Amino acid sequence: MKQLLIVFIGGGLGTVMRFLIGKLIPYSGKGFPWNTFCANLLGCLLIGLLTGYFMRNSSENQSSLILFATIGFCGGFTTFSSFANENLSFIRSGDYAILLSYSLLSISTGILMVYLGILIDKHLH
Repeated sequence: MKQLLIVFIGGGLGTVMRFLIGKLIPYSGKGFPWNTFCANLLGCLLIGLLTGYFMRNSSENQSSLILFATIGFCGGFTTFSSFANENLSFIRSGDYAILLSYSLLSISTGILMVYLGILIDKHLH
């Protein structure tokens, strides 16, 4: 039960941050969805930083923090469902150039951001 509460609180905070990204970078439903793209890339960078940190500092005492930060916060902050829905909208509207660029950029850059986060953590310590 404690683990569920920890993930719930982290997820709630991540979701609020995702909502604020949407307010800072609004999306009209047309063109490239920068708000989802930026939130997902920031989340990828953050989970990379956290992964690097937790790999260096692993202990049983940190399991709650790992749940809170990675599954909770990062899970609530990033938004695969919005990504998938936006891609479906591009298919329906025939915006195949945006569909391909958004999908390929999101996946490749997301992986690179996780790796960059791990590298940044490694060089900071």
